[in-house]
Amino acid sequence: MPLYKRTPFLLAEPPKDLEPHEQINLYRQRVWTCKVTWKPNLTYEEALVSEKRATEKLHQLPKELMAPALQIIQYSMLSLKDLADTIAAKLQDRVFVGAELYAKKDNSERLCRILKVLEEGDTVRYKVAWLDRNKKVVETSSVSGEDLIPRKLPFSRNVFKSFIRESTYRSAPWVLHDKLAQKHGISTEVPEDLRSKVSFQNGLVICNKKRMKNDDLEVKDENGKCKRKKIDASEGELKEDDQPNEEPIKYPIDDLLVRPGADDPVFTDRPIPSRDFNVPMECVGDLLMVWDFCSSFGRLLHLSPYSLMDFESAICHKDSNVILLVETHSALLRLLIKESGDYFLAVQKRNRKFKITLINWTEYLCDLLEMIEIPELGTHTSTIKRGHYGLLGAHAKVGIFREMINRALETDIFKEKLDEVIEERQALGATRREEALEEARKKRELKEKSKPISDLNGEMDSKDVPTVTANGYHIKQNGDRGKKRNGEVISSELDDAMGKSGGKNSDSSSKKMPKKQNVDGKIPTENGKDTSRKEALKKLDDQKEGTERRNKDERLKQREYYEREMEKRFVRTSPLGKDGHYNRYWWFRRDGRIFVESPDSKQWGYYSSKEELDALMGSLNCKGERERALRKQLEKLYSRISSELQKRTKDLTNKIALEEAVVRRSTRVRAPPRENPAHAFLRYVNRWKED
Repeated sequence: MPLYKRTPFLLAEPPKDLEPHEQINLYRQRVWTCKVTWKPNLTYEEALVSEKRATEKLHQLPKELMAPALQIIQYSMLSLKDLADTIAAKLQDRVFVGAELYAKKDNSERLCRILKVLEEGDTVRYKVAWLDRNKKVVETSSVSGEDLIPRKLPFSRNVFKSFIRESTYRSAPWVLHDKLAQKHGISTEVPEDLRSKVSFQNGLVICNKKRMKNDDLEVKDENGKCKRKKIDASEGELKEDDQPNEEPIKYPIDDLLVRPGADDPVFTDRPIPSRDFNVPMECVGDLLMVWDFCSSFGRLLHLSPYSLMDFESAICHKDSNVILLVETHSALLRLLIKESGDYFLAVQKRNRKFKITLINWTEYLCDLLEMIEIPELGTHTSTIKRGHYGLLGAHAKVGIFREMINRALETDIFKEKLDEVIEERQALGATRREEALEEARKKRELKEKSKPISDLNGEMDSKDVPTVTANGYHIKQNGDRGKKRNGEVISSELDDAMGKSGGKNSDSSSKKMPKKQNVDGKIPTENGKDTSRKEALKKLDDQKEGTERRNKDERLKQREYYEREMEKRFVRTSPLGKDGHYNRYWWFRRDGRIFVESPDSKQWGYYSSKEELDALMGSLNCKGERERALRKQLEKLYSRISSELQKRTKDLTNKIALEEAVVRRSTRVRAPPRENPAHAFLRYVNRWKED
């Protein structure tokens, strides 16, 4: 049975309400270990296969070597590696009946098979059968042990390690399974040197635990100091079946293994995502992919962006010449023609002009469908040729777009553009790293400059304390203009902050003769100078705080600038993360909604309000690896996502209000259908179209 965290993992019966894909998510992860070879980082299925193959190798061990190997293992105190080396060394020279090896005959080495071991007193001879190239017996004779050439064992050390693990139920000392020991006649009696260290319990060998003298136990008092506590018989004895305290779980762990705990916060109920798509559910994934590609690489395609709702409405519309779809098809077809590949040759073969218009765009589309020869899409060619493109289902329209984008991704034009974008992103990243290093260097320099100020602040009192002379007068120690440290003269920044007047007062006071010290030993303080120094220090602190605040704002603006520049150089959209059940969460910056994709990509939904976003974040358990990463990503983008959701909610409210206003009008003054907000996709204009 495969091991999970080095312990056997019993398969539990899945709950009845559990989806089939949720049952195997844990077994697909590379967290399993082969029980026989201890090979890590396997899936559950790979671990089973590894165990099966390793067990088959163990069964290939000759029976003649089984008993000697088990004899060496029984009650051995060696480590697993040393024990495997010992078995390999002792079995290397062991010869048994049926073994095939080389022996010396007529000054040459020939292959033979051991038929019988002949013991003649102290000497041992072997009856062998000489074999030809096809391993057929040619003749028989007897040879001495010196004539036999030792052959390398066909088993590696790892095989012996697996054999040891499979044959024993404990280590240090290694003890064989009772049935295996009885089968091969291995004694189960404990050696004399181990009888004081081990004992039998329930038929199994266990190590004797060292007891403290007088049955004392160490306990900790309130101060954390260890004390010995003597256990009396009246207080009761420790029971053998008492279980040790379980080790605390180190989070995060796999989400499916997380269990409710007493310290868990109050989780909100996860909101149910909306599923009111206009297209069939199986088309939602491809619809998002097509729209995201066309919106992200609009400059390359010369196609101005449009909203996802407009694209979805256009797909479901029955008109054959919806401008939004015509322009999208035309942009992709022009890209394929510029590539000068197979499609270019197919169009050239039909003598068509390389100008796609509203009238002939279906002809170019049919040429592409006939060229790619996909049966599912080729059946729609006749319908399109008759001018009934709008009658195609959403599945067919999205499928055609998907195949066109797959072709566009393979063009050299797109690959060159992608390489250019990646180089620009790398250059931006390098610039950002250089600025970060420069900022860190300036920060270190500023920190070093601030050290003299703090030293002056700490030594201020010692400078102001006068020294008493023998005549009873006191004189001022050290100058106020600066100090010398590490061989460098550092100018006093405090005097500069105080101004010239402070410096004059200091000089004049130093020239005057000090007054006689009071009898009570009290030292007079210069209140005016202390106040000015405090004000100077406060001024310096305010300047420092203002500089740090400005630097922080500049760093924030710089980070936002780099994020905007990175977004302009789009490569691909990645999911925000996964929840505990492997549902993927997507956020498209041009739509605002958070889309939810099931693990099998067959079900889709979305969240469209800030309240749903907050409820989603409140339902994520940070003890799980996937939900912790998802919550971290949502927190990082929370302000942007919430603002986009609020903007979307406001736009929808205005749109509904306009639709209601149109409905309330009388039939005589009703606005034309194209002015209805629901038909906004019909008014699409490609502003980036090539001339």
